[in-house]
Amino acid sequence: MKFTSEEATYNWAVELGKTLKPGDKVALFGNLGAGKTVISRGVCKGLGFEGAVCSPTYTILHEYPNNPPIFHFDLYRLEGGADLNEVGLDPDYLEQGVSLIEWPERLEGTDPGITHVIRIQILNETEREIELSSK
Repeated sequence: MKFTSEEATYNWAVELGKTLKPGDKVALFGNLGAGKTVISRGVCKGLGFEGAVCSPTYTILHEYPNNPPIFHFDLYRLEGGADLNEVGLDPDYLEQGVSLIEWPERLEGTDPGITHVIRIQILNETEREIELSSK
C-alpha cells in the first residue's frame, strides 16, 4: 500500500488497531523517520487509547493503560540478538495485551511470537510504501 501523507498512514493504522486482540504482537520494520511511531499512535487510537504515544527509545518499553493493555517497545538502542526476557518480552504477560515492537530486528535469532509484520519503505519526504503480513 502506498500512502502519501502522515495523516493517511495514521488513519490506516487506526483501522488496523481496531482489528487487533490480546496476544497480538506487531513488528514494525523501517529506517529512522519511516513512520513506525506514527503507526504505533494510530494503532493505539484504534485500540481505544486516548493518551499520548511517543517512542520509548530511552526506556525501551511504555505500557499504556487500556483494555486491552498496550505494550510499546522500541529496541533501537539494544545490541543485536538481545534476550527476550532482558527487554520484558515475557510471553505469558504479553498475552494479556497488544504489543507494538519497533526495531524488532534487534531480536535477531529469537521468536517473540510475532503475529503481524509491518515493513515501511520511505519513497520520498511524504510517501511511504507499507507492507502488512499476518501469521
